[in-house]
Amino acid sequence: MVNAPSPKLSAPLDQGVPPRVRFCPSPTGNPHVGLVRTALFNWAFARHHGGTLVFRIEDTDAARDSEDSYNQLLDSMRWLGFDWDEGPEVGGPHAPYRQSQRMDIYKDVAEKLLTGGYAYHCYCTTEELDTRRDAARAAGKPSGYDGHCRDLTAEQTAAYEAEGRTSIVRFRMPDEALTFTDLVRGELTFQPENVPDYGIVRANGAPLYTLVNPVDDALMEITHVLRGEDLLSSTPRQLALYKALIELGIAKDTPAFGHLPYVMGEGNKKLSKRDPQASLNLYRERGFLHEGLLNYLSLLGWSIAEDRDIFSIEEMVAAFDIKDVNANPARFDLKKCEHINAEHIRKLDVKTFTEACGPWLKAPFAPWAPESFDADQFAAIAPYAQTRVTVLSDITANVDFLFLDEPATDEASWAKAMKEGSDALLVTARAKLAGAEWNADTLKNAILTAGEEHGLKLGKAQAPVRVAVTGRTIGLPLFESLEILGREKTLARIDAALARLVAA
Repeated sequence: MVNAPSPKLSAPLDQGVPPRVRFCPSPTGNPHVGLVRTALFNWAFARHHGGTLVFRIEDTDAARDSEDSYNQLLDSMRWLGFDWDEGPEVGGPHAPYRQSQRMDIYKDVAEKLLTGGYAYHCYCTTEELDTRRDAARAAGKPSGYDGHCRDLTAEQTAAYEAEGRTSIVRFRMPDEALTFTDLVRGELTFQPENVPDYGIVRANGAPLYTLVNPVDDALMEITHVLRGEDLLSSTPRQLALYKALIELGIAKDTPAFGHLPYVMGEGNKKLSKRDPQASLNLYRERGFLHEGLLNYLSLLGWSIAEDRDIFSIEEMVAAFDIKDVNANPARFDLKKCEHINAEHIRKLDVKTFTEACGPWLKAPFAPWAPESFDADQFAAIAPYAQTRVTVLSDITANVDFLFLDEPATDEASWAKAMKEGSDALLVTARAKLAGAEWNADTLKNAILTAGEEHGLKLGKAQAPVRVAVTGRTIGLPLFESLEILGREKTLARIDAALARLVAA
């Protein structure tokens, strides 16, 4: 499918400066729908205000990151219809946009923080930290880092190094409360005892997320950080780091923060990567439209109107305001997601729908031989199928009766439809169908009159015919299906059903 062009609306923020926002995933496996929701809100915010979306890759974790996942991220962004103004494959004034290519920058910033007294070397071992944390918990005190190495003398430092100890770099948090106004949650305050000094560089010299993320935001001049609620606890740390970066001349300003609500799964638990319905790939493989999926994901914490769930991405961008995002957790409802996707499928013109079904009409999805597929027959059945499918992959089972040599009969459907007397009904129906003009209206009348001769209404009379011809009790409109299948195949399948009933 062709993605609609991104609307670029000129609606600047109150301060008159178009925002710069970022989407910065880690390339670690299949993208999560919660991650997609974050990307969507950032993209819509940037597009609504005529701002800039920076796409940045946080790939400093060599043990978990992979090039395959990186390529998958880019492919997913394209499939979702997101464009970005700076980042991989686009470039920009703040390149490179992969953190693995920016290590010298982080090393330089860490040195400046150390030289300026904003950070210090910590020589505590894991065992020492655990012992002191356990003691703090036993005393009913906060169990975060206790500042043991905060003010080491030169002699103490030399002694630790003489022992052969390695050190991490910790940032020195201020001994005062930190308050900021969250764009989603309002004013929040963090007390100093709950936000202890934290590590920014590992003992091996590798920078941590706590350093690289805000440093990149500072250098890329990000104005608004819209991210998941799970990162809220790190915000006071970043506020303090920003103050230091501004004083060092590395950052210009502190961005505004907005923390998006959790996406919840079953049992009031946060939707995790392990949940099957969390994987973006699942929705692509099932044949969701990206418009339908994004429409649903936008409802996880935001709404365009109280009484409206179905809208286009362009309409979302035009209406999106971060102030309207709800702070309460949003529950992921797969059934509602499917319903919304089905509505978007209905909105497609038939030609677009037909083209979109293409992947599911051939191997490995299609159970029929390639030479059995008839494009004209599919074009004829497509308008009826479009009103029935929830996701595009549903199309295969809906139309397989047209292209298989014999129907893929569902045995439960056979048992349900083929009651006593079904053989006699099928004999009568076959005779009337054989002599009928081959169009939906006359075929319907043939089965109606056959049913009347056996004391059955149309619904009961058509059930054995449907199963004989399509293999299922539920499917596309029967009489239109018979018309498209053709006289020869229809009668042959009724004959095969009669033979099976006689044999039984």
